[in-house]
Amino acid sequence: MTEVAIPAATEPNRRLDAIDRKILGVLQQDASLSVAEIGDRVGLSSTPCWKRIQRLEADGVILRRVALVDQNKIGLGITVFVSVESADHSEAWLRKFAEAVSAMPEVMEFYRMAGDVDYMLRVVTADMQSYDVFYKKLIGAVPLKNVTSRFAMEKIKSVTALPVPAN
Repeated sequence: MTEVAIPAATEPNRRLDAIDRKILGVLQQDASLSVAEIGDRVGLSSTPCWKRIQRLEADGVILRRVALVDQNKIGLGITVFVSVESADHSEAWLRKFAEAVSAMPEVMEFYRMAGDVDYMLRVVTADMQSYDVFYKKLIGAVPLKNVTSRFAMEKIKSVTALPVPAN
């Protein structure tokens, strides 16, 4: 079984300047652009632009570059928000739960929450039958107090680009 790291909040390694912010904005919109095109958009030549992108990657600001896929066009038509309550809040239970949930490919996002639920998952599946298979796998993984599923009827807004703060 793969060990799952439970991340803590982290501070950026260094402050981002206005050019770094512009680069991040451009890359979040289209990471397939050439370094020359990115440089043109942010007012840099290729070499300094490339060095900044390399530094942003080395500093962990840019985690990776990916392709965004339309879930409906690949047959994943159901989005479910699953809230989980646990009676056990021990480190050992959390580690086992985090490992089990992190290994489930249907789980797109997984958060530990403050408030009336302990964990929130965003899950995508092909259909109700597929969700039922997932649900049974989830409730069989570790003891849970309560699991509530909320099915999305319509996606109104979905973005991947973070609003890069000015400071």
